[in-house]
Amino acid sequence: MSSKVEQFLTTEEEAKVVEAIQAAENNTSGEIRVHLEKTALNKDAFDRAIEVFDLLHMNNTKQSNGVLIYVAVKDKTLVIMGDTGINEKVPINFWDSTKNAIISQFKADDMAQGLVDGILIAGKQLKKHFPRAKDDVNELGDTISVG
Repeated sequence: MSSKVEQFLTTEEEAKVVEAIQAAENNTSGEIRVHLEKTALNKDAFDRAIEVFDLLHMNNTKQSNGVLIYVAVKDKTLVIMGDTGINEKVPINFWDSTKNAIISQFKADDMAQGLVDGILIAGKQLKKHFPRAKDDVNELGDTISVG
């Protein structure tokens, strides 16, 4: 984990988050990414998340079913963004409820569990709408990216 994120996650916590991504993606063709950075670079967090979504090539998945969990650590900002394929399937307030689940753990000072909860919630929706096919290929890496 990069020192740029100021120890937001320990090595063990990072492994726990990556395991959650892998577990969630094991049941779906969807792709989940977590991106951490110190600040949103003096931009609106949603606008920065859009940039990161593009930088991570999340809009290039076959079924447009990528989900980004973006955290600007120092800014204490969280954005969850789904691509068009998943956004057409989930209820309007779905990302807000997912975000609230993450924030409740963040407030309890359990950053890793917050991310794990959000990943698993997103994974359930992805599984429901985009079940894993026999020939599914992991289109995006499962590691946590750091800006």
